[in-house]
Amino acid sequence: MAAVRVLIVDDSQPWRCAVCLVLQQNLDLVLICECSDGLEAVRKSEDLQPDLVLLDIGLPNLNGLEVARQVRKVSPGSRIIFLTSHDDPEYLQEALRIGALGFIVKSNAASDLLPAVRAVMNDERFFRSGV
Repeated sequence: MAAVRVLIVDDSQPWRCAVCLVLQQNLDLVLICECSDGLEAVRKSEDLQPDLVLLDIGLPNLNGLEVARQVRKVSPGSRIIFLTSHDDPEYLQEALRIGALGFIVKSNAASDLLPAVRAVMNDERFFRSGV
């Protein structure tokens, strides 16, 4: 099986580094790009066509929900997992409407991120938000 090409989108550089450390536990995952704002994420998604986008909701220039809508258009093969501190049920419902396959609250990322990635890359959904 080919490596899963991952794009991480979060405005916190320390958080992106933490996510990278978790991803490095799995040799089948390859980080292809990190983005710190929503507009950049849409451009990079179109250019790079990642297999997986790990996406925060609270982003500068374009919020994560709108990023997801646009990524679905410019990179329809990309699977999306929201990795966010927002655990409001409305965000989860909107993520489902947009077509995200995963939704994780950041406080659970250490235990949930790799299982979520495995599930989503097997065309399964993974939603664990505490809501």
